[in-house]
Amino acid sequence: MPATKSAKKPEPKASRPHMPGYGLPKGTKGLLPWKWADDRLRKSHNYWITTVKPDGSPHTMIVWGLWLDGQLLFSTGRQSRKARNLEENPRCVICTEKADEAVIVEGVAEEVRELDLRRQFLALYERKYAWDMSSFEEDILSMKEPIYAMRPIIAFGLDEKKSMNAATRWRF
Repeated sequence: MPATKSAKKPEPKASRPHMPGYGLPKGTKGLLPWKWADDRLRKSHNYWITTVKPDGSPHTMIVWGLWLDGQLLFSTGRQSRKARNLEENPRCVICTEKADEAVIVEGVAEEVRELDLRRQFLALYERKYAWDMSSFEEDILSMKEPIYAMRPIIAFGLDEKKSMNAATRWRF
């Protein structure tokens, strides 16, 4: 179940991604700090999400969301392709909007069941997007419509300005 309280989570372990043929340097010099990825995840306006259809093919779409306490919270309609895919297979990939400072997160999305976290989501989402959520509030708080929390398993960071020397993988 997704976390409901702000608990200090240990930072993920940074290393080089496995990218044969790209000439990545050996060692840890030049790796991006987790704060770099965390900042971009918090500040991204749009997030690309890729889920898996029942036939195994990918489905990619844009969502708005909140990077909060080490997980991405987002909503979608229960009958949306994303929600139906996540119901069958909770594994997904979420990416920030800026490809030149890319953060790619692979993980598992679970429906948030805690009312306090759903209320917090509504308030923070309204503030971030200047979007009136009042028409969705009843369905979200009564669990008719889902809020998901994507828990990271592995993430990648690529900063175009710093070249491939900064390519970083984080394991959670």
